[in-house]
Amino acid sequence: MSILTKEEAQAILKKVIGFSKADQCEVTLSGTSGGNIRYARNAVSTAGEISNMSLAVSSSFGKKTGTATVNEFDDVSLEKVVRRAEELAQLSPENPEFMPALEGQTFEEAITYNAETAAMTPDTRAEMVLKSLTVAKEAKLEAAGFLENSNGFRALMNSKGLFAYNKSTNVAFSVTVRNHEGTGSGYVDQSFNNLNKLDTLAQSKIAAMKAVGSVGAKAIEPGKYTVILEPLAASDMINNMFRGFDARSADEGRSFMSKKGGGTRLGEQLFNEQVTIYSDPMNPDLPSSTWNNDGLPVKKTVWVDKGVVKNLSYSRYWAKEKGVAPLPFSRSMIIEGGTQSLEELIKSTEKGILVTRFWYIRSVDPQTLLLTGLTRDGTFYIENGEIKFPVKNFRFNESPVIMLNNVEALGKPVRSGDLLIPPMKIRDFTFTSLSDAV
Repeated sequence: MSILTKEEAQAILKKVIGFSKADQCEVTLSGTSGGNIRYARNAVSTAGEISNMSLAVSSSFGKKTGTATVNEFDDVSLEKVVRRAEELAQLSPENPEFMPALEGQTFEEAITYNAETAAMTPDTRAEMVLKSLTVAKEAKLEAAGFLENSNGFRALMNSKGLFAYNKSTNVAFSVTVRNHEGTGSGYVDQSFNNLNKLDTLAQSKIAAMKAVGSVGAKAIEPGKYTVILEPLAASDMINNMFRGFDARSADEGRSFMSKKGGGTRLGEQLFNEQVTIYSDPMNPDLPSSTWNNDGLPVKKTVWVDKGVVKNLSYSRYWAKEKGVAPLPFSRSMIIEGGTQSLEELIKSTEKGILVTRFWYIRSVDPQTLLLTGLTRDGTFYIENGEIKFPVKNFRFNESPVIMLNNVEALGKPVRSGDLLIPPMKIRDFTFTSLSDAV
């Protein structure tokens, strides 16, 4: 029962709204089902399936709101959770940022659901993991990985006539491959809504190749280097930047989008002209929901155009305060790139460092978005367009804002988590010290 159709979800939500005695009522119903396999040292350690569904009721009297949740769906339980939300609302203080419920909205039909992904079974997962384990065993390496698939839905209704529904699928795979001595390591991480786009065999071969290739890493001096960031490494950095596109934090002087002395950097050339960033819920390679948690329609939005900041996101409350239209943000961001492959970016590099990924990233200065962290799982020295040898890992101190100013070239975008992002060639990337991590 954890995945309901649009009609089934609508029927439950109408019933709950019908129980309401509040000034306004908003109800969210969501469910998920799926399974996973975890493996380590070339053997499966755990496997399981999960299924759950829950309903949350937010009742408001004036500006006072209470929320209650339940995972039982008989009439008695549904009415009880509505009464509980109303009791909590009466006990709550007024919310100075309270916003009235939205009227009915029109949404595009999302493309986040894939039937083959939804139909995955334990056998499907076992076959996919077997391919990964076979790669490691044949290469006399050790693999530790995780494969997970999910199938979910989310529906929203309020007493003003708004109804929204979305169903989605996802399959995610990551694996670390190491040699038995622990001196070489490779890593891959991919996720898609479409099962057919995930090739665990090919990905495991990449991780195995890096595990073998990173043995015998040489120490080179820290400093500023030209780097080739694989999409995973680029996304590790860029993910930390998007919270700065919130208009309120920029207006209040709390982000890198804040202008000294007041105001925001909207309209400024903040990045290299090669950088264009947008979100589009209908992108076939990175589909997402066409509505947000407030019930606002989510549409294609350009955030950065040729380095110029074009939009900041506005919540309904902050939009009202500033007299503008609300603009929801999307976690699914697309960074435009070129047509070059990762290999072609490497060939174009006279001297530089190839980075597989970053990890243990921490904030140093939120206002400039300065970050620190470590390279890991395959870091290599490039000379005259070729990978010459593995190098010991580095600690870095760098800001993604500065990094996107120092772009020399962008490759062909690929999906990495919630991003569609290209491999990046960046000049003057700052490595501050060496790390013994592999």
